[in-house]
Amino acid sequence: MNAFWHRLKYTVQEDLNSLMDKPRKKENPLALLNQYFLDAQQQTTEIGKLLERQGRLKEELENERQDAELLAMKRRDQLKLAEAAGEYELVSFAKEEVEAYENRVARLSASIQDATQELLSLERKFEEMKHRIKDMRVRQLQLMGKENVTRAQEKMDKFVQPDPIFSTLDDLHSYIENLGSATTARQSHSSMEQRLDSLEKSAKSQDIV
Repeated sequence: MNAFWHRLKYTVQEDLNSLMDKPRKKENPLALLNQYFLDAQQQTTEIGKLLERQGRLKEELENERQDAELLAMKRRDQLKLAEAAGEYELVSFAKEEVEAYENRVARLSASIQDATQELLSLERKFEEMKHRIKDMRVRQLQLMGKENVTRAQEKMDKFVQPDPIFSTLDDLHSYIENLGSATTARQSHSSMEQRLDSLEKSAKSQDIV
């Protein structure tokens, strides 16, 4: 039982250390944080189950100690009866039983004390890990917001940026003015042509008459 208890304790400890001391790679910060957060959530669930199991093992140790204490008490009472009855073989057997149960109680008590301290230490570290994961989630949301703002600004900058052919606003203004003048000139030219055509048609009509 003790060997299994220690193996389980070290398994939980290694998982906690692995999660809290995971090396950081040079990658996209948000992508790395997202993956790290998913890994942390999964490991939190697994470690939580291990801690629950360790708590149950501690309860089993306590139950074993209680049983040993009851049996030791029973054998002590039987020892008194055997001594009173002069049953020396039973006296010898009862003494051996009492000693065995008392030794078992002592070993179990030491194991329970160690298990209690170890479990408390792991639970404190587990709570620290959960706080770190919560802080990680806050940081994740902050980075996501920053990324959204950056993308929105880039799109807006592309939309409001003038055409590259206009180096300055003055160039843009001059272009618009020239464009307007050219349009007016074309309209004026077309009007003159229409008047000349009309005059020509009128003259031809008079010649015919």
